[in-house]
Parts: sequence; C-alpha cells; structure tokens
Amino acid sequence: MPSTPLDQIAAQTLAHYEHHAEEFWQGTRGHDVSQNIAALLQHIEATPPFELLDFGCGPGRDLKTFKEIGHHPTGLEGSARLAAMARDYSGCTVLEQNFLELDLPDAHFDGVFANAALFHVPSLALPRVLGQLHATLKPGGVLFSSNPRGDGQEGWNGERYGVFHDWPSWRNYLLAAGFSELTHYYRPAGLPLAQQPWLASVWRKP
Repeated sequence: MPSTPLDQIAAQTLAHYEHHAEEFWQGTRGHDVSQNIAALLQHIEATPPFELLDFGCGPGRDLKTFKEIGHHPTGLEGSARLAAMARDYSGCTVLEQNFLELDLPDAHFDGVFANAALFHVPSLALPRVLGQLHATLKPGGVLFSSNPRGDGQEGWNGERYGVFHDWPSWRNYLLAAGFSELTHYYRPAGLPLAQQPWLASVWRKP
C-alpha cells in the first residue's frame, strides 16, 4: 500500500494507465513525434548506433522507431501492461520502473527521450529524478523532454497527477540538475503559440 503522498501519486497515476492501456495505445499509436525524435538525435555527438532510453515508453511506438532506424533503445515504463505491450510491439528490453523509484546504470546512455512523461513527476521529486537521468547519461549525452505546458499548475487531472510547467520554471529545474540548455520549441509546429500546448526542450550533460 502507498505509504507517502508521493507513493500515492505514483500508484494512482500508474493504475490509470494500467486500466486504460489498450485505450491509450489506440489513442496514441498514430501520433507523429518525428520532430521530437529528430530533436534528440541531431544533438547527440557520439558515434551511432546510440544507446537510448525511452523514458515512459508506453506501448512502444517510439521504441520501435528508434530500433528501426538502427539505434539500441531501452524502454522504461511503470505500468506492467504497457511495459508488456512495448516488449511485444518493439522487441526491445523494457525496464518496469516507477519514475519515483528509478534504478538506472551510471553513464550508460547517449540519449534519454522523455516524451510526455516527466510532467507526471511531482515538483517535490523532480530534482531527484532529473539528477538520476543526468547520472545515467554519458558525458555529452542528451536529454529530450516534451511536456504539456502551463503556468505552474500541479495536481490531479482525473486519475492522473500532472505538473504544467512554463518555460522559465522548467529551465530552472534543468539547469539546477546540471544540464546545459540546447534548444526549446512549442508544438504542434506551425500554429500560433496559443494553439501549441506542448513545450519541448533539449539538454546536454556537460
């Protein structure tokens, strides 16, 4: 049973994805995130193929893409059902880990792809989680993140917990975790800012 408020947040949010795994897959499998994948890969300076961590990989859509273009992706997913779906769909290794209880190898990955995932981490735990992602990257490695943006709202949205950062606050968290800023942009591309609900950003571990 969850013993702390953070445990409760993780358990309830993961339960939502566990109960809605098939619905989530059907709703997201056709999403075009090629802009985000390119934003990660173009900033990695290592020699390919890259060791990549798809953080919050869901059912494995992007894992399969990374594998098909020749890289070595590993998934990380907290929902047992989604993790199993990702293994079946992508053929990749998928770590089943709660975002708040990570166990990652040191200096192992060339890139971390956190697409629509880190906003589920409560602000109280975010510095620790970002520190763990920093540690699992090789020197010079790259973190990509995309989150729904807001003005600092935090709390429950139905059965899921979320934090809706604006750019200045998100930037402060990443700089404090030791990352260097590379670029940021809003999605979907080509629309007025008011119609771009996603904040994407790219960072390097020096």
